[in-house]
Amino acid sequence: MVEIVSAHTDLRRQGVRYTGLCPFHDERSPSFSVQSEEKLYHCFGCGVGGDLFDFVIAIENVDFPTAVESLAERYGVEVKREDEDPQAEERRKARQRLTELMERTASFYSSFFGDAPEAAKAREYLAGRGLGEEILKDFGVGFAPSAWDTLLIKGQQAGYSIPELLRTGLAQKNNKGGVYDRFRARITFPIRDARGRVVGFGARATRDEQKPKYLNSAEGELFHKSEILYGIDRARGPMAKAGRAVVVEGYTDVIALHQAGFTEAVGVMGTSITEAQIAMLSATVDTIVLALDADAAGRKAMLRAQQVAAGRSLRILVVAMPAGVDPAEIATAEGGAETFRDLVDAAVELPEFHIELVLAEVDPNSPQSRDKVLGDAVPVLAEVPAGATRQELVRRVAERLNVDEALVRARVEQAPDPAAATQVAKPAPETPVVLPHSPGLLSRRERQERALLAMCIAKPDEGKACLEKLEPRLLSSPLAVRAVEWLRGHLEDPAAGLDPADRELHQMIASLALRYEPGKVGEGSIHRGFLQLELAELEDRISKTTNAATRRDLNMERSRLVARVSKAEAEEISR
Repeated sequence: MVEIVSAHTDLRRQGVRYTGLCPFHDERSPSFSVQSEEKLYHCFGCGVGGDLFDFVIAIENVDFPTAVESLAERYGVEVKREDEDPQAEERRKARQRLTELMERTASFYSSFFGDAPEAAKAREYLAGRGLGEEILKDFGVGFAPSAWDTLLIKGQQAGYSIPELLRTGLAQKNNKGGVYDRFRARITFPIRDARGRVVGFGARATRDEQKPKYLNSAEGELFHKSEILYGIDRARGPMAKAGRAVVVEGYTDVIALHQAGFTEAVGVMGTSITEAQIAMLSATVDTIVLALDADAAGRKAMLRAQQVAAGRSLRILVVAMPAGVDPAEIATAEGGAETFRDLVDAAVELPEFHIELVLAEVDPNSPQSRDKVLGDAVPVLAEVPAGATRQELVRRVAERLNVDEALVRARVEQAPDPAAATQVAKPAPETPVVLPHSPGLLSRRERQERALLAMCIAKPDEGKACLEKLEPRLLSSPLAVRAVEWLRGHLEDPAAGLDPADRELHQMIASLALRYEPGKVGEGSIHRGFLQLELAELEDRISKTTNAATRRDLNMERSRLVARVSKAEAEEISR
């Protein structure tokens, strides 16, 4: 538990617990707590909590089965699957062999890059680009030998067949049916999926005569370029914490930005951005910052991002990149981190960027040009919700085209609704990942009952008697009722034996178990907490009662109960 969490935040031991800054929200004072023996975590600042699986699910934004498989792969634990179809099992094992082959290849390329004389120029090139040895090693950057059959021979020696080498795209056939290594005399960048598994390679030429300059793995069983983002395995956690993703084009851009501290950066491996990539990002963040090259292809890619993101609740910003300079060059220059941060902070909304591109094409002395540019600008303006932003852009267009602002506004209001136009063509937005309730989202009654249950766990002798009295009518939700039922039989070790599939109960019990230590629960606190729940339930009944006589009786009962709560509070303070 501590090892997994420590990869995302620095932990310090304090007795039986570890504390640190929460990896799920920005904070200056540590409010994040890990209990290593119970394998639970909880943040007293934002309210997230759970067990080891919950942490992996939240930090990597994956589902429960994926979290289990990811941890099993990391620690060499065999995952047993119930009632798996024999054919499905065979396909899974065959795919696993391909993944293992890719991992071995990545290790070989990385080792060759670090040691082989043949890779010396590649090392010099990357060092000249300002990339340090440590970051290159972290990303597994490697070098493919120039011989046509190095990997072919090594793969077969390791027990892999030629068909397997072909299926991974590590080898390919020539026109005569001969087989040879796909990557030769190239710098290699292993491309990993969100779970950190190598699914392909990007490879950069090291000689002028080599074409193309960049060569990716062929599309196949493992690699689908349009469905992956370079660096996504490393960036998911930082993206979730930062609330944004910085999207760049190339491998070295991503590596350089991570080296400079922008660990939320990912690469699209080219200029086009796809719906699958947007979907992957929107599952984790609500803001995408595009830092693509300032050339025509980069501008086109940024405009395409607006199209493929239609229907999603995404804010897309554009960084004004200097012409002829890429993010890697900025990030690795002296003071580059601050320079790039300033550029990101000054990023503009995508519609504003789009409007500026349209206006750049106008010939102010040609009525025909002004009409054309106005026609191009109207659909862009129509996509901007009515408000201050649209008003400012309308004013800017009118001013640059030297036309009446009312004319531009009228054209925009008459334009077809872009949302209606895409309603049929676009799929429904994906269901967002919902984190557990934070304290600010809980009702007063929910906060009271959770505080009481946490105190019962901290002081089980006194808590047991309280739990027996906690009737369902005093609780705010079915989840709270289930939590009480579970704690009645597991108060000494509340986290042991929980059903792994019941993630909701897991998270609640984890947050309760870490909330109080026995020494911090005062004498009489549990009694007072129980009375407060009785009072909350009674006030709820009063608010729903329409009969005057019944309301009068309940208010009298409330007065007596308020007096009991006040007395309990006074006694607790006096102790």
